[in-house]
Amino acid sequence: MTPIAKPVERMRARVGDALFMRIAGPNGDEARRRIHGTPGPRWFPRGSPIRRVHGDASTFVGGLRALLLQSLHPLAMAGVAGHSGYRGDPWGRLARTSSFLAFTTFGTADDAQEMVDRVRAVHDRVRGKAPDGRSFRASDPHLLRWVHIAEADSFLAAYQRYGEQRLTNEEADEYVSQSGRVALALGATDVPATTAELAQCLEAYRPELEASEAALDTAHFLLREPPLPWAARPAYALIAAGSVALLPRWARDELRIGGLPTRLLGPLGGSVATRAVRWGLGPADARNPRVEAA
Repeated sequence: MTPIAKPVERMRARVGDALFMRIAGPNGDEARRRIHGTPGPRWFPRGSPIRRVHGDASTFVGGLRALLLQSLHPLAMAGVAGHSGYRGDPWGRLARTSSFLAFTTFGTADDAQEMVDRVRAVHDRVRGKAPDGRSFRASDPHLLRWVHIAEADSFLAAYQRYGEQRLTNEEADEYVSQSGRVALALGATDVPATTAELAQCLEAYRPELEASEAALDTAHFLLREPPLPWAARPAYALIAAGSVALLPRWARDELRIGGLPTRLLGPLGGSVATRAVRWGLGPADARNPRVEAA
């Protein structure tokens, strides 16, 4: 390694550690060792589409897009606003979500099922009434399907635009099918198994979707008031612009976001941000031990 390369690698390690700790939370290192260092069968084999998509830096863009899209279902948004504390504990919520994604995608089958069981137990306790008086249950299969398809569509869209290597049409179908396995385990029903079915399912939910006051507040919080130091906000703005640019136009219109500058420059911002995150985190093989069974 050259004298110049050494400080660059040290800087990348510092950036990568900071990113990882922000996403995974204070117990991130312990969870990573368990996920990647525990031998045993997995739900999904190495190299499978779901591992490629969920292991890529584009999940930063896809995850934010998913949150914005999910907020457009008033009942799903009521559950988040009333029980998840997206303003009070945004980083805790992010850490819990990223841990669930990591365990179910990369962890052992036993650990993946344990994580699913934990989330189902939480869902069973989350219920209430939306501002319009309608009742909701987080365990409702119809709401679970909405949350799932918003995530699957967002992660796939982000990967196909910003990912390291695009999936073929067949691989994209396999990603939808594999991500559906997790949704079924959580209690969703009639989940799509192909990209065509995913698009049809999203369209079927359109009559139920609208930007509630809570959804508008969420969009403002995520895009205008991120819980970050000012020095980190320019980089986050690139991720946000890339996320918003990937939303369907009807979703941007509902949330009152994504003017002409974002639509024109968002894809470039998303690409720059994803490349920067990928550089900071470094090669996946260097981050994660490979102990799992073949």
